[in-house]
Amino acid sequence: MEPRNETRPPEFLLLGFSEDPALKPLIFGLFLSMYLVTVAVNLLIILAILSDPHLHTPMYFFLSNLSLMDICFTSTTVPKMLVNIQTQSKAISYAGCITQMYFFILFAGLDDLLLAVMAYYRFVAICHHLHYTVIMNPRLCVQLVLVSWVINALTALSHSLLVLRLSFCANLEIPQFFCELSQVIHSACSDTFLNDMMTFCTAVLLGGGPLAGILYSYSKIISSICAISSAQGKYKAFSTCASHLSIVSLFYGTSIGVYLSARSAPSSVSTAMATVMYTVVTPMLNPFFYSLRNTDMKRALEKLLVHEL
Repeated sequence: MEPRNETRPPEFLLLGFSEDPALKPLIFGLFLSMYLVTVAVNLLIILAILSDPHLHTPMYFFLSNLSLMDICFTSTTVPKMLVNIQTQSKAISYAGCITQMYFFILFAGLDDLLLAVMAYYRFVAICHHLHYTVIMNPRLCVQLVLVSWVINALTALSHSLLVLRLSFCANLEIPQFFCELSQVIHSACSDTFLNDMMTFCTAVLLGGGPLAGILYSYSKIISSICAISSAQGKYKAFSTCASHLSIVSLFYGTSIGVYLSARSAPSSVSTAMATVMYTVVTPMLNPFFYSLRNTDMKRALEKLLVHEL
């Protein structure tokens, strides 16, 4: 029998990781633990920054926004997966799938642009330190974050509207634990040329653009650091950049891993693992890379916890 075309199917099926019932409790416990750690640690960082006036600086303003994005990013996918495991269901409604896809694109893009903004901050702080306070004023910091929100909200809306025009076959299966854009597009029965072009343009402009900005910023930063005569000064300057470079490497490394594995074998175990690293592990590790190695942040967290207790 020919598959029946539907402009708006009643639901999609998220295949997840394993069909083995014995593994589902293990998967549920693992993802629940990682999700709770991600939310708890990032929320602590936000509260610590808000409660300590000494941390009301551009760096910590951007860091608090990054922590908020990480909470939202992982909350877009993991709770639905946990509900599906608990209820032994794979279904997600058409509206739910489009909504999940919208917020996933939004928060993934915000993470990307915030990392570029933080690289720009490092560039100004090291290469133009005499004019740092003038350039990185509170107004500019807020504007950079707001522009990032507007750009990604419009991008996510454009992708969602383009998906809404597609026709789908009934009983659709998505070989992921969430509604990933390319998987949804390639499940359509109608022409996806506009969707593919939009995806390509987004990858080039909002993926490659920020990465190019980060690479340019760090090329200038490295040149400035190499010009420092003191070995101690060089070490201090490099150490301030190490945490951000670790997050950038993890974010782009897992993003590229997801893309390459999806191109070669969309339903493979390697694709699933790369996706988990990108969507779950990276938001969990970001605070440990960036904040918990920072003396000022440790002090603020200690004060917050002592005050609460």
